[in-house]
Amino acid sequence: MTTEAKKWLKFRIATLLAFFLVLFIALISRAFQIQVLSGKALKTLAKKQHFKSLSLQPERGILFDRNGEKLAVSVMVDSVCADPSKIGNPSYVAEKIVHVLHIDKNEALKNLSKSGSFCWLARKIPPDQAKIIKAMNLEGVFLIKESKRFYPNADMAGHLIGFAGLDSTGLGGLELKYEQYVKGAEQKLSYSRDAKGKMLYRIEKTNLASGEDYKHLVLTIDSRIQYMVESQLRQAVEAKGAKGGLAIVMDPRTGEILAMAIEPSFDPNNFCKYSPDRIRIKTITDCFDPGSTFKPFLVAAALQEGVVKETDKFFCENGNYKIANRVIHEAQRKKHGTLSVHDVIKYSSNIGAVKIAEKLGKEKFYCYIQKFGFGSRTDIDLPGEASGLLRPVKDWARVDSATIAFGQGISVTAIQLITALSAIANHGVMMKPFVVRALVNQEGNIVESFKPTVIRQVVSPETAKRLTAMLTDVVEQDDGTGKNARITDVLVAGKTGTSQKFDPIHGVYSSARVRTSFMGFFPANNPQMCILVSLDEPQTDRWGGLAAAPIFKNIGEQILTCFKTDLRKTPKTAAVAVKANDPMKVDLVSAHDFIPQSTVMADALDEQMMPDFRGMTIRDALKKAKHRMIDLKAIGSGWAVAQDPPAGAPIKNNKLCTVTFSDGY
Repeated sequence: MTTEAKKWLKFRIATLLAFFLVLFIALISRAFQIQVLSGKALKTLAKKQHFKSLSLQPERGILFDRNGEKLAVSVMVDSVCADPSKIGNPSYVAEKIVHVLHIDKNEALKNLSKSGSFCWLARKIPPDQAKIIKAMNLEGVFLIKESKRFYPNADMAGHLIGFAGLDSTGLGGLELKYEQYVKGAEQKLSYSRDAKGKMLYRIEKTNLASGEDYKHLVLTIDSRIQYMVESQLRQAVEAKGAKGGLAIVMDPRTGEILAMAIEPSFDPNNFCKYSPDRIRIKTITDCFDPGSTFKPFLVAAALQEGVVKETDKFFCENGNYKIANRVIHEAQRKKHGTLSVHDVIKYSSNIGAVKIAEKLGKEKFYCYIQKFGFGSRTDIDLPGEASGLLRPVKDWARVDSATIAFGQGISVTAIQLITALSAIANHGVMMKPFVVRALVNQEGNIVESFKPTVIRQVVSPETAKRLTAMLTDVVEQDDGTGKNARITDVLVAGKTGTSQKFDPIHGVYSSARVRTSFMGFFPANNPQMCILVSLDEPQTDRWGGLAAAPIFKNIGEQILTCFKTDLRKTPKTAAVAVKANDPMKVDLVSAHDFIPQSTVMADALDEQMMPDFRGMTIRDALKKAKHRMIDLKAIGSGWAVAQDPPAGAPIKNNKLCTVTFSDGY
C-alpha cells in the first residue's frame, strides 16, 4: 500500500470515528433530555395516552327495617362501554347492539364514531342484555360493573323509602333526606390496555375523609306491619272506588312510625314511569280539612280550660243553627236536641261542637290548635313536609270559629293529625314523629341513634284520660259513630271524620267529593298503638264510620293475631288508667315495646305467615327456608326479587315457596 493510500485510509478511519463520536454524543444528549430534562412531562403524557380514568357512581348504604329486613340495597350490574379507536366499522357495531340494548341507532353510531378511546353506550342494563352483549364478543365493546340501587320489596313503603337516580343521588323520601349519610365515596374507573390490546380496568374509591364511607339506616318501620297496612288500604280503595288513600301506624309513647302507606303506591325501581303526583309523600305533603276528627282536640281544650265537663248539656237546635249568614247542619241531616259534651263526641254533632267552641272562645281555641301542632311542621325526618293552613286568629270571623270547630276551614296533614291524637293517647304528652332509628357503619356498629323526643305537654294526664273515655264510647257503644272499628276483647278509642272537599270553581264545599277518615288507638286503657286511616273520594260508603273504621279494625286485628300480643287479655271493663309519674320524666327508651323484638316476631310468624325472601341471596333464602321448614324452589341467580306465595300469606298446609332471583335488575 502506498504512502498516499495509507494516509487516505487513516483519514477515512478518523472521519468515521469522529462521526460515531458525534453521533454517540448526540444520542447521549437526546437520551439525557428525554430521560432527565423532559422525563416527568413525557411520563405524564404517556400515562394519559395509555391510562384513562372515569368517575363512577358510588355505592349507597342499605336501608333496614326495625327487624333487619332489607328495604333498599346496592347491587352491581353491567354497563356497556366502547373504545371507538378499536372499532373499524362503527355502522356494523351499532347495528348489532341497538337491537339488544333498545337504544337509538343514530346516537350509538355518533358515540362509536368519536375520536378517543372511551364512550358509554348503555348504563346499568338487565342481566339478559349483558349476557347477549358479552356473547357477541365485539371488538372495542366491553362491559364494566356499576352500582345500581335496588328495592327488593318493589312498591312496599316506596313513598317512604324514596328512590335514587342513575347517578346514585337520592331524589325522594329517605334516600333524599339522608343523602349525606347513605351516599358512599366517589368511585374512579381506571382503564388501560395490555400487550394484546385488551381493555383492562379497575375500580377504586376516592375522597374518603378519615376512612369514612356510606352508612346504613335502621328504620322504625316494621315491614310486616307495613305489608298488612298496604294490603288492607289497597283492598279498601278498590272496594270503595276511592281516588286514593293513606294510613299511618305510630307508637304514641315514642313517636316511632311503624307503617306509612299511600295508595296508589309506586315502585321506586321504575320511578321514571310515574308522575310527580304519584311519588309524593302525601301523608306529610298534602293538606286537607280534617272534618269531625278535629272535634276531640276542641273538647280536650275545653276540658283542660275547665269551661265544660263531660256532663254539660248543649241544645243542638234540632239540626239547624244559623251563625251570621251561614246555617250549620248536622252530618247526614240528623236532628239532635240536647246533648251532653260526651254525646257531642259520640254522635259527632257539628252544632254541639260549635257551641263548645263558642264557650271556649276563639283565642283559647286557637292557642290549643297550635299546641296540638296544627299550623306548623312536625319536623318528621322526611323531605317536603307541609305546615298545613291555620289562619291567624285575628282574621277569624264568628263563622270561622264555628266551622273550624267541626274541622272545616282549617287544613292539616295526616302526620299532624296522628301526632296530635298520639298526644291524647300518651297522657297528654306530644312526641316528635320519626322514621329512622339509627345510623350504622359497615362494621355493624351504631354510629348515631335517634331517641324519642318530647315536644311538649299539651294537656294534663287527667284531661287525656277523660277524653279517652269519651273516645272509647265512640267505638265501644252500639250507637257510637265508630262502632265498626271495634276489636274483639280489646278496648279501642277513636273518632270518625267525613270532610267535604272545597270546590274552587264554584267557591263552595262539595257534597259529592269527600274524604272519609278514622283515627284511633288501642288498648284504650294502656295505649300502645295509634292508627290513622283516610280514603280520598270514596264512591260508596262515603262516611268515616262506614269506609275507614273497618280498615282500622282489620289492621288492628291482624297485628294482634300475627304478633300474638297479650293485649287481648286486658279486661274491656278495666278503667282507663293514668300513670302516677310525670310523663315528662318517663324513660321512654326503656319503656316496654308493644312490638316484640325481631326474634320473638319471627317465632310468632313461623306457623302462620310466609316469610319475606326478597332481597336475599339464594344461600340466605335457603337457610331461612330451612329454619322455617319451608320447601324453597329457586329460579335464576343473584338477589331474590319475587316470590309465590307472597310474604305475609298464610302458610297453612302449603309450605312450598317459589322464589325468583335476579342479578340486580
